[in-house]
Amino acid sequence: MDRKTQHLEHRMVCDLPSILTEGTLMVFNNSRVRKARLYGISEKSGAKFEFLLLEKKPGNTWRVMVSRARRCRTGSIYLFPDKLCGEITGEDGEYRLLRFERPIDDAWLDIHGHVPLPPYIKREDLKDDAERYQTVYAEQGSECGSVAAPTAGLHFTEELLANLEKAGVETAFITLHVGLGTFLPIRSDTITDHVMHEETFSIDDKTAEKIESAKAAGRKIIAVGTTSIRTLESAWDNGKLTRGESRTALYIYPGYRFNAADALFTNFHTPESTLLMLAAAFAGRENILESYAEAIRENYRFFSYGDAMLIAG
Repeated sequence: MDRKTQHLEHRMVCDLPSILTEGTLMVFNNSRVRKARLYGISEKSGAKFEFLLLEKKPGNTWRVMVSRARRCRTGSIYLFPDKLCGEITGEDGEYRLLRFERPIDDAWLDIHGHVPLPPYIKREDLKDDAERYQTVYAEQGSECGSVAAPTAGLHFTEELLANLEKAGVETAFITLHVGLGTFLPIRSDTITDHVMHEETFSIDDKTAEKIESAKAAGRKIIAVGTTSIRTLESAWDNGKLTRGESRTALYIYPGYRFNAADALFTNFHTPESTLLMLAAAFAGRENILESYAEAIRENYRFFSYGDAMLIAG
C-alpha cells in the first residue's frame, strides 16, 4: 500500500528484494518466544489450570495469567510437570504471582512448557509450532523473553534474507520482548482511555549507529512488525536512539506522528487491538479500512499465521 496515493498492489513476500531500493534498512525484532504456557493441577480439587508466564520476578516467582482466575486464590498450590510445585503468593490486579519451589529457566520450559499460541487458534500446540512460531533470526542465539511471536518476521526465510542482502538491502536487529502491552485488546469505551502494559526492549550501540546513519543519509527505514516500530519510536530522541535496555508503554493510535520509520511491514491484525490502532496511525484510518476490505475480498489470511502488507509511501 502506498499511503500517500492510496494505491494497492498485490505481490508476494519473496518479491521484496525487487520492490525495495538499494540502501534500504530493514529493522527486525529478534526476541525469541519462550514456551511460556504451563498446565498445573490443583492440589485441592484436582482441576487443571492453564498458566501463562508473563514476567520473571525475584525469588522463583513469575507474574502469570491464569485460566479461571477467580478460582486461583492466594495460598492455592499446583503441581506442575517434573514434580514441581507452585504456590499463588499474591494478586497483581487481574494477574497472579506464582512462586515455584525451585528455579525454572528456558531450558526447563523447552521440555515442559507449551508454545503460547494466540487464543483464536483453537487447538493445542503441535511439535511444528515450536519452530513455526519462531522467526528464523531468533534461532541464532537471540534473547528469549516473548510470550507471543513478532509475527511479521515469520514471513522471512534464510533464503529471503540472503536475497535482500544481495539486492543491497541492509538489516538491523533490535529486541522487544512481546508481552501484555502488545497482545491485550482494547477494552475501554474510547481508544484514548486504554492503558498499555510495559514491555522491555533493548538496542545495542552498533544497531543504533546503523539506524541513525541511515536516517541521517535519507535512506529508507522499514520497520518489520509493530513491535519493531514501537521500539524505534520509544527509543527515538531528536535523531538519536537510546542505547541499552529500557521499558516502554508507548501506545500509538491515529494522530501519532512517527519519527523513525518510513515504511511498515506488518500482518493483518485482530479487531480492537492496539496493533490495528498502530497500523491505522501509520497508514491512515481510511487507508487501513480499505486495504482490509480488499484483503477480505481477495481471501487473504489474517492474524499470526496469516499474510502481510507493506505500508510505504
